[in-house]
Amino acid sequence: MNTATPLPAVGQPLAGGIYAGITTGTDGTPYALVLLADKPAKALTWSAACKWAAGLKADLPTRPESALLFALLKAQFEEAWHWTSEEHAFDSSYAWSQYFLNGNQDSSHQRYAGRARAVRKLPLQSFNPSVAS
Repeated sequence: MNTATPLPAVGQPLAGGIYAGITTGTDGTPYALVLLADKPAKALTWSAACKWAAGLKADLPTRPESALLFALLKAQFEEAWHWTSEEHAFDSSYAWSQYFLNGNQDSSHQRYAGRARAVRKLPLQSFNPSVAS
């Protein structure tokens, strides 16, 4: 008997947030991505945004996660740029951001103030992905 809980449809509540879909980490391990409802009261520098997300026991989304969030949950975001968790590879004073108006990703100086949202990554062991939407 399978006692695993099925995942909800994308956009439905899950684990204190909104289910955004299944994606994979850099090691190829799949996980369920959950967008938390919390938002900082004001725009934050990249470092402050990372600390804010950590305070929620969460992370800023990666660049691929941000693209998934734009594709599937764009309506949950202000039409502005939001920090990702990734520093720029060639200049560590910059970090990547996702623009939720048109889907562009770009780098911004880490001292700039931008919007932030946090995500949690849930292992699929407690879910039954074959029943998921």
